[in-house]
Amino acid sequence: MTTYGSAVWSGGIKDGKGAISTKSGALKDYPYGFAARFEGKPGSNPEELIGAAHAACFTMALSGVLGEAKLVADKMETQADVTLTKQPDGFAITKIHLTLKAKIPGADDARFQELAAKAKANCPVSKLLKAEITLDATLEN
Repeated sequence: MTTYGSAVWSGGIKDGKGAISTKSGALKDYPYGFAARFEGKPGSNPEELIGAAHAACFTMALSGVLGEAKLVADKMETQADVTLTKQPDGFAITKIHLTLKAKIPGADDARFQELAAKAKANCPVSKLLKAEITLDATLEN
């Protein structure tokens, strides 16, 4: 399977404006730029998109791993905190921290932690990224 996301940019790094779109149309000419990325202004940025993609991929991978273990989640919520760090040669995404809260009937915490770690290791987005990836997983009852 191959899909795509696209970006358009006009102007300089600080005063320029961009727009991002996805094949599905979930994002269509959505604004992004320097101010949204570094100054907290409205708009998107690549790091939050990577975070959303990683959270979605990991949670979906965990659903598959749970299914193999004959478990089904009532609900799973994952947040991926993406750290962008200035380095001598520019900026780099150096860390992603996944925070998972899940309600899974019949799961005990030890098994849940094992399955969550397996999902993290096998998630295609986790495999793609070279950043340090950490996980806090909480089983709610």
